[in-house]
Amino acid sequence: GIGGSFPYGFHISVINYPSVHIRKFINETWIDRHGSPLHPETIMLLWSFIVSVYGIGGFLGSLCCGYLTTKYRKKKCQMFTNLIMLVAALFMALSKTAKSFEMILVGRFLYGIGSGFSLNIHPQYVGEISPKKLRGFTNSSVAVFLTLGKLTGQVVGLREILGSEALWPWLLASSGLSALVQLVTLPFFPDSPSYLLIQKGNEEAC
Repeated sequence: GIGGSFPYGFHISVINYPSVHIRKFINETWIDRHGSPLHPETIMLLWSFIVSVYGIGGFLGSLCCGYLTTKYRKKKCQMFTNLIMLVAALFMALSKTAKSFEMILVGRFLYGIGSGFSLNIHPQYVGEISPKKLRGFTNSSVAVFLTLGKLTGQVVGLREILGSEALWPWLLASSGLSALVQLVTLPFFPDSPSYLLIQKGNEEAC
């Protein structure tokens, strides 16, 4: 759940809190480059694109998920997804230092791709590796962690925690921690039985 539906919920809610700081950062970056401020409508357009590019990335991630999980197995795909999330977190963390609002855009897009993958892989993988008597319970973890992600985003987004003008890049990068946790622990999880049987033909391992 931490690397499944959690990031999806987190990124839906967390982007609202640093909105004022990011819009200010876009304008300041433009002034540094060109010597003149951006029109407020242009700033709002860029901000809207930063918010919505997450959905575009999620759409592309969801489209590719079925083919890639069939070919490379769910566990391997989820590990690769965590690497995408960590790269996205790096873009977010360094955007202010590099004075590049484009890095926020790229990071947000990569987060979208990762979340699109994770949200699809999570219920499939958990449902396949869990025992029959726990299958209903484990499938409900999708909704639980999605809500937990939204809640976490709202809490850490408070200006008293990471939502301040100085710390907002770290707020956007903070979900990299959940990706790191899953990247470290996932190799110890079993492969999906359907992959072992259909792709590998290993009935005993299945």
